[in-house]
Amino acid sequence: MRMLVTGATGYIGGRLVPKLLESGHDVRAFVRNPAKMRDVPWARDVEVVVGDLGDRDSLAEAMRDVDVVYYLVHGMGSGGDFETAERESAMNVARAARAAGVARIVYLGGLHPDGELSPHLRSRAEVGRILIESGVPTAALQAGVVIGSGSASFEMIRHLTDVLPYMPAPRWVRNFIQPIAVRDVLHYLVESATLSPEVNRTFDIGGPDVLRYGQMMNGYALEAGLKQRPIAALPVLTPWLASQWVNLVTPIPRSLAVPIIASLQYDCVIHEHDIGSYIPEPEGGLTPYRRAVRLALERVRDGEVETSWQNSSVDGAPANLLPSDPDWTGHTVYVDLKSKTTDAPVESLWRVIEGIGGDNGWYSLPVAWAARGVLDKLVGGVGLRRGRRNAERLSSGDALDFWRVEKIDHGRFLRLRAEMKLPGRAWLELSADPTDDGGSHYTQRAVFFPTGLGGRLYWFAILPFHGIIFESMAAKITQKALADTPSPTPANV
Repeated sequence: MRMLVTGATGYIGGRLVPKLLESGHDVRAFVRNPAKMRDVPWARDVEVVVGDLGDRDSLAEAMRDVDVVYYLVHGMGSGGDFETAERESAMNVARAARAAGVARIVYLGGLHPDGELSPHLRSRAEVGRILIESGVPTAALQAGVVIGSGSASFEMIRHLTDVLPYMPAPRWVRNFIQPIAVRDVLHYLVESATLSPEVNRTFDIGGPDVLRYGQMMNGYALEAGLKQRPIAALPVLTPWLASQWVNLVTPIPRSLAVPIIASLQYDCVIHEHDIGSYIPEPEGGLTPYRRAVRLALERVRDGEVETSWQNSSVDGAPANLLPSDPDWTGHTVYVDLKSKTTDAPVESLWRVIEGIGGDNGWYSLPVAWAARGVLDKLVGGVGLRRGRRNAERLSSGDALDFWRVEKIDHGRFLRLRAEMKLPGRAWLELSADPTDDGGSHYTQRAVFFPTGLGGRLYWFAILPFHGIIFESMAAKITQKALADTPSPTPANV
């Protein structure tokens, strides 16, 4: 069958596409930013259609000759009136699918109780209802906490447990959760494409374990070789206060922490397991929680995190690309340019450039970088602890601490777009070029487009620090490249 996957570069979509390809389906990936597909290993195996769920024309084009549509887009982490935007997107998809004669829609939503819901759970439930009432047979899968390397929910559990030897927590740590391994979510998504046409409904999906949130944290601790954490439920920690706390002690930005925690105010367990009558469990059965954690940790340790919540764009981050040689006429722009020449070959210099950030740091005044990350967290940004997905290799769209890889030409050029909270837009470019004598030339350019008077004042306030930090950064990157260059082997006499 021909599948259209919306959200193909997201956490679930990026893992689902290769599964669909393995099953023999033709896949069409619907993306807003094709640059994110550049380094995806399966990019050449799919048809890429550029569009937006708010653009009916692009949806009509994307759904031409499609059998199944996967709806994997949601507004968690979005600002503004996301409920209206999600409702309109769902209605656009419903209309386009019906007009194109699509045979089935498969949607991944969230588990929720009856009664009053948080805005994000309410919106996801409404999207499912719109799709079910579209006239196109729809399977709306409702999952709770997804456990897998790179999942925002898993990362929250991991960092809270790693960082805090004692956990003062809100009352929701006593709520019951039915987590599900990401591999089992993918199993149900793939198999839902083949459901018979009369199936048009929601399905609750969950793993075999029902646990309190505190038990999930201590289950993680055991798998990670840590001591179990004493947990005290404090009634004074409201959802809002808890989200600020999570924002500070984990890499999860406030824009994601708020909806995740809001959804944890309720018991998150399945009410029915009817899907078992339509789709058999995966071979070997559903994955227990502890095993799902073990698998996730193995992938994190081995640097094999295929997709991550970090791939998602951060609310408020600049979306416009910075051209390599921009026409800055009429714009205020500030540039900090540094360059160094080194005897290290260009290959050695590039390895240092591509390995920057995360555990390797930024090669200059780590205390200053850490302080900037803390300040960003305090104002609701992503902070410096977001790290990187792979210790050695970067790809377009990767999150890198409080930057995002906007463009990478492997072996030569890296452009990072700032996603920290700023009164303007900022980029950092690092490049390596060979010299005629076998060495290399390092160029480092920081570019800032200020917004208003505040942006201009910000630039001049940090200019003295830039003079120290960026000069030291350029010097130490080239020194590191030279130090990492193997000494030539003496010729035999």
